[in-house]
Amino acid sequence: MSEHLRVDAEERRVTVGEQARATGNSTPRATVNGTPRTAVDELPRTAVDATPDTVPVESRRTVVGVDRAVVSYGDRRVLRSVSLRVRTGEVVAVLGANGSGKSTLIRAVLGLVPLGGGSVELFGTPLRRFRQWARLGYVPQRLGAGSGVPATVAEVVAAGRLARRGFLRPSGAADRTAVANALHAVGLSDRAADPVSTLSGGQQQRTLIARALAGQPELLILDEPTAGVDAASQEAFAGALRNFVADGGTVLLVAHELGPLAPLISRAVVVAQGEIVHDGAVPEPAGHHADTDHDHVHPHGPEELPGLCIK
Repeated sequence: MSEHLRVDAEERRVTVGEQARATGNSTPRATVNGTPRTAVDELPRTAVDATPDTVPVESRRTVVGVDRAVVSYGDRRVLRSVSLRVRTGEVVAVLGANGSGKSTLIRAVLGLVPLGGGSVELFGTPLRRFRQWARLGYVPQRLGAGSGVPATVAEVVAAGRLARRGFLRPSGAADRTAVANALHAVGLSDRAADPVSTLSGGQQQRTLIARALAGQPELLILDEPTAGVDAASQEAFAGALRNFVADGGTVLLVAHELGPLAPLISRAVVVAQGEIVHDGAVPEPAGHHADTDHDHVHPHGPEELPGLCIK
């Protein structure tokens, strides 16, 4: 569980006796943040201490809210009045062909591209006012963890702690533990001291995912994290994501192929020509994608939607 979630739980702890002293009642009456326990019991459990598994999806807090978002590059409209909700504990996969607008949607959520219309909220806060970036981890499209900078795997992963501790405070035991846990999660503990430039492409991508996990975020946003990555790295990533979600995390990811991630996906959003054309269960594989010998580590033509193979 992230530090933020632990702090929230501490802030919500029940205090006993305060109301009894105020009313003279010899039987203490518990309160949560000043609300009588009996009233709290009548609230949805999301208002107290529920885990995502115990609360219906529609009752959970909205972590990402996109409302009629419009994005254009010059004269070309890339997103056309797109709306999306991602709630606590969900793993939402955004699927679509090359050029469909799926990665632009992710960048709009992060504020990396300007909106021509509509709005975005993160954790209930309008994007223009959002400052709690430590609550969010981001892995961009595969760039390579080395980027020409001589650094060890552990040093790259440790950079994920900066949003939480700040640039001026030196790293401490909590930071070192978070880095070690993140490396273990992606199966790179034995490569911690190695130069990141010596890693394979798949291992470098796992390093970037570990960097995001080291920040102990509540929300992970991933842009095609397994594209062109070897099968072993895909499996390692799926395991790390499974543990993150089990600890209460929320995931929004872009993908061409789900591969070993498929069992983790709670909802699929398919984007085509800048619009959401499907929002629900993961589409059934079709065509050659349904073949048992289909290789999921490959690019797709611009006319294909993952799992749909539109001709």
